[in-house]
Amino acid sequence: MSLMERKEPNIDSIESLDSLAGGMPIWECMRVAWRGLTSNKMRTGLTMLGIIIGVAAVIAMVSMGQGAKKMVADQINQLGTNLLIVFPDRQRRAFGSTAPPTLTLADAQAIEQRFKDSIAAVAPVAEGDASVKMGDLEASTSITGTTPSYATVNNAPLRAGRYFTDEEVSGRSKVVVLGATVIENVLGDRTLNPIGQTIAINRIPFKIIGVLKEKGSGSWGQDQDDTALVPVTTALRRLFNRTNLSRLSVEAKSPSTQDLATEQITDLLRQRHHLHPPFPDNDDFRVRSQSSILQTSQGVTGALTSLLAGVAIVSLVVGGIGIMNIMLVSVTERTREIGLRKAVGATSEDILLQFMIESLVMALIGGFIGIGIGIGIAAMVASKMGWATVIDPGTVLLATAVSGGIGIIFGIYPAAKAARQNPIDALRYE
Repeated sequence: MSLMERKEPNIDSIESLDSLAGGMPIWECMRVAWRGLTSNKMRTGLTMLGIIIGVAAVIAMVSMGQGAKKMVADQINQLGTNLLIVFPDRQRRAFGSTAPPTLTLADAQAIEQRFKDSIAAVAPVAEGDASVKMGDLEASTSITGTTPSYATVNNAPLRAGRYFTDEEVSGRSKVVVLGATVIENVLGDRTLNPIGQTIAINRIPFKIIGVLKEKGSGSWGQDQDDTALVPVTTALRRLFNRTNLSRLSVEAKSPSTQDLATEQITDLLRQRHHLHPPFPDNDDFRVRSQSSILQTSQGVTGALTSLLAGVAIVSLVVGGIGIMNIMLVSVTERTREIGLRKAVGATSEDILLQFMIESLVMALIGGFIGIGIGIGIAAMVASKMGWATVIDPGTVLLATAVSGGIGIIFGIYPAAKAARQNPIDALRYE
């Protein structure tokens, strides 16, 4: 063959050979790793599935948990920072105690009259279920017997009409303030204004004098508008036929007087109920502030969120094991390639880097897809189910870091196994 007929070297072949040799820049290692991943797209996709599911579950669970905590905090704070709740507690009474089994209306009146320096208002509450009926429509709802103080103590403004007066409470008047859901159940339209009409509660006629402003769902999903307010004396005598209250809502004059009000209420109720030490073991009541209720609620939601996130993290570990298994298979399948690369000058570090990059890329891509799916699930839950969600950027960054870390951790062993290959044995591998 003459010199004129000699062909130029194949540039592609040279580049391919150079890519097998050592000293590759990082971008070239990434290109080789990407080519290895895309050579079997189905297997790569299935390998990433565990990471995708795990990251998506973590993002969705944490977002819904954070949303639940925010929703609980907002709704508790709506009632004010000065609110104290006094609950009856039969289970903590000492055996043989002569104390009344529950709180009474007289307890509420004594607290309001004696501690005007620290307490702004007291709203006794007696709750129970009852049937309501207007015309041919009948429904079951929650009846709350209380006093006019309920409006300010529990932040329950009116949409229309008025609250009952102290005179109507003392006279056991048959008047009622309805929530929007009750109006919808008995009239078919929650926007109607039925003031002046009559509604039957447990077959007893009550005159509608007011309509509560809508509040929506509560912190645990309950419908806060499915309620009817009546004078507490009417509820106890005519509807429930009892003397005990469900709780007392107490508004302290300021956050600084909460501790004093709690101490005063505790001492007074112990005297009135004739309780004896040891305290608080023998108390037949509990006093809780808004801050303690908020801490308890957020502690519960936080624990549930952590539990669900922990379960989701198990999927990430399973996904990491899947990546390690597939990388081990890939190392076995590409033994001759490893031998050829080492034969033309690739170092063990080059081989290690290539397989580590493959593992990291799989984990990161799966993580990014999982983040998108998790955010989508959280948004869908928020729009379809009305459950508040909060997408925390810190959680997204953490999920990204965790998925990358899993790729590195579970990719170390397969990459190290590939780097330790003897080039002669690798080239002989069948």
